Amino acid sequence: MKHVTCLLFVAAACVPEAYAQRVTRDIPYATAHERQVLDVHAPAGANNLPVVFWIHGGGWQTGDKKLVALKPKAFMDAGFVFVSINHRLLPTVDMGTLTRDVASALGWVHKNIAAHGGDPARLLVMGHSSGGQLAALMCTDDRYAKAEGFSLTMIKGCVPVDADTFDIPAIIEMAETRARVHHLPLPTYGHRQKFGDDPAKHRDFSAVTHVARDKGIPPFLILHIAGHPDTGAQARRLAAVLEAAGISAKVVAGRETTHTSINDNLGAANDPVTSELFAFVAGALKR
Repeated sequence: MKHVTCLLFVAAACVPEAYAQRVTRDIPYATAHERQVLDVHAPAGANNLPVVFWIHGGGWQTGDKKLVALKPKAFMDAGFVFVSINHRLLPTVDMGTLTRDVASALGWVHKNIAAHGGDPARLLVMGHSSGGQLAALMCTDDRYAKAEGFSLTMIKGCVPVDADTFDIPAIIEMAETRARVHHLPLPTYGHRQKFGDDPAKHRDFSAVTHVARDKGIPPFLILHIAGHPDTGAQARRLAAVLEAAGISAKVVAGRETTHTSINDNLGAANDPVTSELFAFVAGALKR
């Protein structure tokens, strides 16, 4: 697959040069499947800028790198390169293969983002929903980084957005207990099955399992909607584990928002969650 480069502008005319956006789409980071591609959004003239690496949501079964709403423009206007990736999906591949796709894309960024104006030593890894689980895992389980030839110390911050799977055994127990006490059928393709129906795999795909001191794990900003008990509980669980290991973690509950809108509104003017995000990023880049 050939990638395509185009030049976009945020308005039709009289646009300052600083707001020109160069978007390079469908760059292969591997060659096994058509979904192993990513898009790079960079300000015109970008050079050695920090990089946001974005993983879409969709329950590991759907989603696309193009569904980024306001984020590329917001980050480019703030002086970042923004990378959005696709990965293969369940049930076509298993969770291990899917997760290694994300690691491969991170490895591509480490090796190649300088050619697009980014600084590979200043990465921020973010994702929504299932992408939040993948982002947290990339930033805690250093086996993925090591396999791609870089260290977690190159990741300056992690921002999972409204994810419920930082502790997979806990969310499985919660869902199945809820079903039993309400006399409802157990999920037939819930988290238990998606992550391999093996308790060892459930632990291994949980970010909380891999948190430890002196691994280079970056600070976390864990965003969730205020009205969802599972994402709130999982956010607090991850934060507690990080803080116990001496790693900075802040939990922010978005008010008057939904699972979809907390993601789509990132980058909007006067959005309180966006303000928290950019304050976190500014602090993380000082590490």
